[in-house]
Amino acid sequence: MNEALRLPRGKLAAQVAHASVAALLAASHDDLREWLEEGMPKVVLRADDDIQLSALERQANDAHLPTALIRDAGHTVVAPGTITCLGIGPARREAIDAITGELRLVG
Repeated sequence: MNEALRLPRGKLAAQVAHASVAALLAASHDDLREWLEEGMPKVVLRADDDIQLSALERQANDAHLPTALIRDAGHTVVAPGTITCLGIGPARREAIDAITGELRLVG
């Protein structure tokens, strides 16, 4: 989540949902199956800003992980095209943690 935006909770929840669904649609069948069998784990983490989110997306793409960088339509809180959130996975926990392990949980 793009922490610099300080989104209202409802907007934050909507952006996280966009990112998780879009990344899910990009996942392989095997990763999807394993994720479902594990109980569909999800973690919401903070990134400092859109620059960090874009760098994380590049790292995840280089690792061949499913990603979804969300750019808001701009109908409510932020300007059109604002990067709000990045979804990574489902994929093996170790592969995701190698990229996101230093980030803090959204509180």
